[in-house]
Amino acid sequence: MDAYLQAGLDALGDSTRMAIFQKLSNGPIAVNELARMMPVSRPAVSQHLRVLKDAGLVTGSKAGTRRYYRLNPEGVARLRAHFDQMWTKAMSAFQSAAEKPPAEKPSTQKPSIGDKHGKHSGRSRRP
Repeated sequence: MDAYLQAGLDALGDSTRMAIFQKLSNGPIAVNELARMMPVSRPAVSQHLRVLKDAGLVTGSKAGTRRYYRLNPEGVARLRAHFDQMWTKAMSAFQSAAEKPPAEKPSTQKPSIGDKHGKHSGRSRRP
């Protein structure tokens, strides 16, 4: 697994970063706006954005006095390729298992009472 993919998966393992990532999926957002939508402080949002940026999942740009963040298409593509590959393997394994003929089941017939081997011994239990 490449380092950027692992960093991206690790970054999204935090619920606040995942929430930020999901909000950015709607388009670029200024840090101040993003902070108003989140239950954490503006400095905390900035720290989370830094982790997402270091993982290659978001990019930032400045417009006047505002800093905007957006999803990084390359980082998102890397994650998507990883999950597409996993899904393809899982579906292929499922198809192979579904097409495999059922295995024969061992006999479930129980021996009769008083007979350890399932055969009648010819002796009666009554005197």
